[in-house]
Order: sequence, then structure tokens, then C-alpha cells
Amino acid sequence: MNEIKVSFPGGKRVDAEYKGFVIKTDQPIHQGGEASAPAPFDLFLVSLATCSGIYVLSFCQMRNIPTEELSIIMRMERDEAKKRIGKFILDIKLPAEFPEKYRNAVIKAVNGCAVKVYLQDPPEFEVLTSKP
Repeated sequence: MNEIKVSFPGGKRVDAEYKGFVIKTDQPIHQGGEASAPAPFDLFLVSLATCSGIYVLSFCQMRNIPTEELSIIMRMERDEAKKRIGKFILDIKLPAEFPEKYRNAVIKAVNGCAVKVYLQDPPEFEVLTSKP
């Protein structure tokens, strides 16, 4: 079982230790934080965008397609009824020399992004409390 250890270094900061890395988070100033690091939800959004990115990058690298002009713009549309994000739009900016025959295949590659897959078929959550 993989574990992530969460600690609270002060203020509204929350850090996570995972695989030898410390991921720091903080809340925005308007939520009582110091904005010294991304908010946890920001990291969630970035994980979706960068996960999609690695799938696109790998797709192009495996086919020797230049990646200098390659990028992804992720936009979010708000669902006002639910008061949260209702739609993610991943716009893959392909380089001029990107072969047309791969256009649908690169979209299919992004659809394999692990973060996206987990969002579409989420695991169950169990929340426990314990004392040392």
C-alpha cells in the first residue's frame, strides 16, 4: 500500500511527503493563507493537465514528431447549478508539422491519462480516525 504522509507546518499550510518528495500547499490570502504555495485544489487541476501532457508528449516522442511548438491549454467551464467545475476542456496545440493522420490518435492517447480515468471511474473513499 502506498502512503502519503500529511503534516501541518503552520498557518494554512499543508505538506505531503510522497516518494521522497515534499509537496507544499497553502491557501490563498483571501482564505486565510499566505499564498506561499499552490492550493491543494490547484494541484488537482495541474495534475490533470500535466498527466494529459505526458501522454501527448510520449505519443509525439515515440513517433519522432517535434515537440517544440506542442502545448496543451486546459480550460474549465463552471456549472453554476452545482457551483463547481462542470467541464474540462483540453486543447492540444499541435505543431505545424504534426501529421494529420495522427490527429484522432493523439486525442485517444490523452483519453488514457490516469488522472482522467480515475475521475471518470472514481475509487471509493474510506475515512478513519486513529490515535498513536
